[in-house]
Amino acid sequence: MTTAEHLETIDRLRTREFPAVRGRSGPVVSGPGYHLAELGGSRWYGDEDAADRLAGEEQLSAEHGALAERLTDRWGTPQVFGLHGLLARTGAGEELPQPWQEVCATAGHIHLWRAQDRWVALYTAHWGADHSPQLMAAVTVIDPP
Repeated sequence: MTTAEHLETIDRLRTREFPAVRGRSGPVVSGPGYHLAELGGSRWYGDEDAADRLAGEEQLSAEHGALAERLTDRWGTPQVFGLHGLLARTGAGEELPQPWQEVCATAGHIHLWRAQDRWVALYTAHWGADHSPQLMAAVTVIDPP
C-alpha cells in the first residue's frame, strides 16, 4: 500500500462506528471503542536470508516514517511512547483496556496523535522471530493508560 492508501484507511476508521462486540473484517480488528488496522502485510520469513529480511525491515521503516510525517502535517507533533513499562505492568497482573493491551503486547513504542475526539496511534507490530514486522494503526476513543 502507498502512504496515500494508508491515510485513506486511517480516515475511514476515524469515521467508522465502533461495534459492540470484537470482530474482524479483512485487515481490521474492531471492538468497543477501537479499530486496529493492518496497514502492511506480515509474512512468514521461511527460508529468506538475512539480507532479504533487512531489506523488508528497511522498507517498513521507510513506510512508517513517511506515514508519520503525513500524520504530523495533519495533527502536529506526535507523542512518542515507549511501551515497555506498560508491558511490565501487565506482567505484574494489571489489565489494560483494549486496544492498548494488544498494542502493548506487540509494539515497543507508538506515535500518538489526538485527532478531534479520537486517538490515532501508528506502530510496528512484532509477531515473533519467524514473521516480518507489520505496520499498524489504531484508532480509538479510549485514552491511553
